Amino acid sequence: KARLDKIFKNNEIATMISAIGCGIGDEFNINKARYHKIIIMTDADVDGRHITTLLLTFFYRHMKQLIEAGYLYLATPPLYKVSKGKQKFYVFNDEKLKELLKEIGDVEIQRFKGLGEMNPDQLWETTMNPETRILKQLTIEDAIEADRIFTILMGEEVEPRREFIVKYAKEVKNLDI
Repeated sequence: KARLDKIFKNNEIATMISAIGCGIGDEFNINKARYHKIIIMTDADVDGRHITTLLLTFFYRHMKQLIEAGYLYLATPPLYKVSKGKQKFYVFNDEKLKELLKEIGDVEIQRFKGLGEMNPDQLWETTMNPETRILKQLTIEDAIEADRIFTILMGEEVEPRREFIVKYAKEVKNLDI
């Protein structure tokens, strides 16, 4: 809920707004968008999901028409690389990793702590190559949910945050502290 002048003071946000080209707020004009496919690409871990929520909330609050027009996408990088002999598998979550381990047995596992841990070939193969990457086109419903959760967790009201934590505390499996 930062004021627009504060938003423009953030170098990363200002660069992103400039690169997209359609402006923001009253100056927003979707016809000036330089890109019709804007891909949010963050790490596959909890921190990456947090950054995705922040960005999606920003787009929803300040550039909503990009979402409505179908221009916003989310890249899906793998969390693990599993190797067995010459075979390699990219795995996107812990559940799929368990299934794969039951299926193929002893393996070598590499956990990607972030996109920067992948070598350029791995990043291309898994997340950037249009032939093999997994993209999710974000919808206004995704943005509304991100905005709702962001408001609960980062908003000024303590009670909704406490209720959220109490409600979901038992479901937490990978607490990143």
